[in-house]
Amino acid sequence: MTNYIVRRGTPEDFGAIIKMINQLADFEKAPEKVTNSEALMHDQVKYFESFVAVKDEQIVGMAVYFFAYFTWVGKSLYLDDLFVEPEFRGQGIAKALISKIFEVAKAEHCARVRWQVLDWNKPAIALYKSIGAELDGAWINCDFDKSFIEK
Repeated sequence: MTNYIVRRGTPEDFGAIIKMINQLADFEKAPEKVTNSEALMHDQVKYFESFVAVKDEQIVGMAVYFFAYFTWVGKSLYLDDLFVEPEFRGQGIAKALISKIFEVAKAEHCARVRWQVLDWNKPAIALYKSIGAELDGAWINCDFDKSFIEK
């Protein structure tokens, strides 16, 4: 029996979501890369959606996603961040959040759900493999940050 609920995120949840984004960045050894803020999330709310997992009136997990278009397959859902507070892991919360992502992808007729995982994050890789994800180690991320864009 679960003792948490998963619901759509709201602007009132952005503070908790930003906290988890920063925790994830710390875990990924890149806290300096986070330039997002609660205020920026409010300004850019039309560009993303989220689910939160709530236990005892506390947000303990989140999934932030957006829709994308990939030329080879068409409309897709991109899961940008999935995070569960460490003390609440192992309770099925991550799987419940991912399940909600797939419900949205199915309802929205998406051709693909995509996300990234660091190659050293073995617990996450194990979780993703356990639900049937195909992991592709051939692609390399290419990024340009805001300072480069503005040049």
